[in-house]
Amino acid sequence: MGMHPPPPVFIRLIIRPVSERAKRILVVDDEPQIAAIARDYLSRAGFEVSVAGDGRSALGLAQTLAPDLIVLDLGLPGLDGLDVARELRRQSRLPIIMLTARGDESDRLIGLELGADDYITKPFSPRELVARARAVLRRSEAVAETGDVITAADLTLDVARLRVRRDGTPIELTATEFKLLATLARQPGRVFTRAQLLDAVQGVAFESYERAIDAHVKNLRRKLEPDPHHPRYIHTVYGVGYRFADD
Repeated sequence: MGMHPPPPVFIRLIIRPVSERAKRILVVDDEPQIAAIARDYLSRAGFEVSVAGDGRSALGLAQTLAPDLIVLDLGLPGLDGLDVARELRRQSRLPIIMLTARGDESDRLIGLELGADDYITKPFSPRELVARARAVLRRSEAVAETGDVITAADLTLDVARLRVRRDGTPIELTATEFKLLATLARQPGRVFTRAQLLDAVQGVAFESYERAIDAHVKNLRRKLEPDPHHPRYIHTVYGVGYRFADD
């Protein structure tokens, strides 16, 4: 009997769509063990992670790598985290999550007033760090993807571009500050509690740190108000929270 040729081999090609670039996160901490844990957990979560051990290296990497988020320890030697945050805010609206010691409330408030988006106290759960990173990035993207324009008083908020103009003059806000202002300005006159504003800004129910909202409002007033001590736009409702002026 003759030899039969082998049956044909069919190869099925599976073509997958090219996925988006992984989000880049820069972790800045002078404790190698903490930096390594943060890097490992964030990498496993699908992020592209770089590490810096001091403030000057962090500023250099922030320029060359153009990260989507920076996780910044405030207790750095030399150029400390507050100085790094201050310099970053002069250059960009890059989202910042601060790492702080549990008792450093004053530094935490200063960091929030400088424009940090969130904070985590040490020692922290690596899983919480991943969740916070996702929440901050999601918040930043959600603000950018919404395409409406909000007009309140003489303010115009272009939500798609994260741009605010006061009587035609542009004002630079971080994504968190923008989200807070947009939440208030969409419903002038409505009183929001600090807890409601935390939920609107963070989009996830982490521990309630209501003084964080006070810090963000203080920052907004400094940027928006002609006289921050006599606010025209964002009014305090004592014992409750804040409202955007309706008159």
